[in-house]
Amino acid sequence: MLKVTLVRSMIGHPEKHRRVLRGMGLTRLNKTVELKDTPPIRGMIRKVSHLVEVGELRSEK
Repeated sequence: MLKVTLVRSMIGHPEKHRRVLRGMGLTRLNKTVELKDTPPIRGMIRKVSHLVEVGELRSEK
C-alpha cells in the first residue's frame, strides 16, 4: 500500500494533472489517501510527482 499526500496546489497546472489527482482521490491540499501499489497507480503518481509526496505503508498480515 502507498500513502499519497497532495503537498502542492493544482492551481495553474494542466487539466490532465487535475484529472489524475481527482482519480486518485486527492481533492484538497494536504489530503492523504491510501492506494494499492499497482503499475497504473505508479504511473499516475509519476505524472504528478511534483505535486505529491509518497510513502510506503507496511502491510500487516
